[in-house]
Parts: sequence; C-alpha cells; structure tokens
Amino acid sequence: MVFLGLVLAVAAAVFAVGIAMENADPAELVVFGETVPGVTNVWQVFFAGAALAVVFVLGLVFTFVGMGRMIRARRDLRYLREEHEESLTTLELEKRELQRELARIRQAGGAPRPQRPDAAAQRRGAPSRGPNPAAAAPAAAPTAAPANRSQVTANSSFFERND
Repeated sequence: MVFLGLVLAVAAAVFAVGIAMENADPAELVVFGETVPGVTNVWQVFFAGAALAVVFVLGLVFTFVGMGRMIRARRDLRYLREEHEESLTTLELEKRELQRELARIRQAGGAPRPQRPDAAAQRRGAPSRGPNPAAAAPAAAPTAAPANRSQVTANSSFFERND
C-alpha cells in the first residue's frame, strides 16, 4: 500500500511538472475581484491551485483526525463511566453484606471485635510491627456482650499500642 502511494505521488508530481512546462502563456489570477500580484503565467496559476488543493486536503485530514480523537475520547469516557458504575454497585453490595453481618452479630449478642493494629497499619501502607500472637490463635466465638465499655477496651489488643 505504501509503495502504491509513493508511485501515485511521483506520477502526480511528474504530471504537474509537465503541465507547468507546457503552459508558459501569460495569465492573471483574480481572487474576489482583485488581481494577485506576481502571478503572470499559466503555470503559476496551476501551482497556486495545487497549493490550494494541498491546504484543502490538510484541512480534511485535521478534521478527520480530530473527529477520530473525539470519538475515542467519548468511547473511553463511556467505558470509564460503566466501570465506575460497576464498582459502585460492587461497593454497595459489599456494604449491604457488611451491614447484614453486623446486624447478625448484634442480634447474636456479641460486640464486633475491633481490628488488629497490624491489619489497619497494612491498609494504610505502614510497615507491620511484627507477628501478632493473637492473630495466630483461632478467634473464639462471642459469648456475651460486655457490661461496659471499659471491659471491651481491657480485652482488646487494639488499645495496647505503645506509640
């Protein structure tokens, strides 16, 4: 395809030079009722027309490239919008699931256990403080709700931080 394009371009250039050399008659170029200075031969008029054709084709190329870019941008935005809606749907489902789990735990009479400091630090991107012996032991089933908040804080490893 590239070779065919080059052959056509060379043939057009040779043809244009042939037309320009054969037309040496005097002529004038008039645009909007005004004579263009410096154009006195037919070959000059021909090349002015060729330059105008090149500018026209460049304008069309820029238009089509811009339209293609706009179409791609709209397609990408539509894809991102769909992806965003999908992620929102997933988050809403996870939220409902967590709410159901929390309601189930509250109905069972147990208080939700606070997260371990290592897990919270890892989610924030902080380095871990080392192995947590409480994490290695299996979690015991909640037996009864503590009588007051001080009992919860006394049994929680979350409040044993030495910062």
